[in-house]
Amino acid sequence: MSRPDGPHGIDPAFLALPHRALGDAALQRARELGASHADFRFERVRYQHLAVRDEVLQGASDSEDLGFAVRVVHRGAWGFAAGVRLTDDEAVRVAEAAVAVAELAATMTATPVELAPEPVHDDVTWVSSYAVDPLAVPTPEKAAVLTDWSGRLRRHPAVQHATASLQQVHEVKYYADLAGTRTTQQRVRLQPSFEAMGADDARGVFDSMTTLAPPVGRGWEYVVGSATDGAWDWDAELAEVPELLAEKLAAPSVEAGTWDLVVHPSNLWLTIHESIGHATELDRALGYEANYAGTSFATLDRLGTLQYGSPAMHVTGDRTVEHGLATTGFDDEGVATQSWDIVRDGVLVGYQLDRAMAAMVPELNGGRSNGCAYADSPGHVPVQRMANVSLAADPDGPSTEELVGRVERGIYVVGDKSWSIDMQRYNFQFTGQRFYRIEGGELRGQLRDVAYQATTTDFWGSLEAVGGPGTYELGGAFNCGKAQPGQVAAVSHGCPTSLFRGVRILNTDDEGDH
Repeated sequence: MSRPDGPHGIDPAFLALPHRALGDAALQRARELGASHADFRFERVRYQHLAVRDEVLQGASDSEDLGFAVRVVHRGAWGFAAGVRLTDDEAVRVAEAAVAVAELAATMTATPVELAPEPVHDDVTWVSSYAVDPLAVPTPEKAAVLTDWSGRLRRHPAVQHATASLQQVHEVKYYADLAGTRTTQQRVRLQPSFEAMGADDARGVFDSMTTLAPPVGRGWEYVVGSATDGAWDWDAELAEVPELLAEKLAAPSVEAGTWDLVVHPSNLWLTIHESIGHATELDRALGYEANYAGTSFATLDRLGTLQYGSPAMHVTGDRTVEHGLATTGFDDEGVATQSWDIVRDGVLVGYQLDRAMAAMVPELNGGRSNGCAYADSPGHVPVQRMANVSLAADPDGPSTEELVGRVERGIYVVGDKSWSIDMQRYNFQFTGQRFYRIEGGELRGQLRDVAYQATTTDFWGSLEAVGGPGTYELGGAFNCGKAQPGQVAAVSHGCPTSLFRGVRILNTDDEGDH
């Protein structure tokens, strides 16, 4: 079975590597040693990063992560080991090391590890949806695009410095386990970006403005293609950002107080990530995970009763949406990826989980994993990682202009910037790229020094309306951190423009003086 979402098959250079033979050798040895479960993961992850400042290439780096890992359950405990020498003897040695780790861990494991059952997927392939592999494009061609972007920004007198960058990842992964599942998958993702910086010396004000283009699970066509190819309109944004920056530098400072907010998806995705995405990872809710993002206020005992937000709030976890950064066909435990409800009608109804957690809490998802296990390299063990967690649009909902028209006095928020949230994912503060004053249902120019502050349930409880499908966009990040040793994963969050009533607004300049 295969799912060729794009015109590509699995890279022949990867298929020529001895991944199947190594997997067979490792799994056979784990079986001989009595492992009740064993899985094998062989990965090649290629990275490239380009950076330009003021029309000068600052750096171009290429790297590759190639190796394999064996994970076992033996005597009721986890064992894990990894290697980089691509020989059968090394695969056997790594399997033996994983079993030895499990034997030691068993002496310290109070509750035996169990995995939720999963059907076998025998020799399936999946390729993400993209047209042009960015790593196949000559580096000078990509550097020329970034150099052009920074030069175009600097032509405006408001822009003193300009940067542009491009991150690209090409990931191919083979998975096999003792049950008979075998999957081979290939994913491409990239993040193009630019930033214009300027200052008003007379006022002593410095600021910057970046692109609103989100990172995506697409190829080079996102940068140079047409709108029908899914490309971002770089020309239009490069032309307008310098003027927007000039307006921002001259804008008045916000008056702290209570304001209604209309929040664009380019800002709201990050609030979703921090206050919903991390909070509904089941390992955090159960207290098993606290690194980087802490645990969660949305504990398991509140499932089905926690009023997370208003009835307008419908949030899903989804690892299948096209071009999503967390989208794949199967996770790193051989589970077919899915879409499911996390918050429905404002009430907490689900979590993100892997096979071990699904076995611990069988009332969730019918006792099955929802496909959220992922490791960012062959040297790391899979952990529960975030799906594309998204706020649904209203099928008959209003446009952004109509939402703004409902506000007598408020602020329209565009683009993400800094953020802060506590270790329970409950008390938070977010800023943004641009803030527009709303008076009498109309935009009246930019404001500066704005941050919105709330608790998670108060903020989402103030959600009055979500926009229609025409306002929906898929945002996201390349750099979500978790676990120890630390791992990084890319994740998308979709949402429509949304209207919130009575949100506390801080003046960041005043707060900085305290």
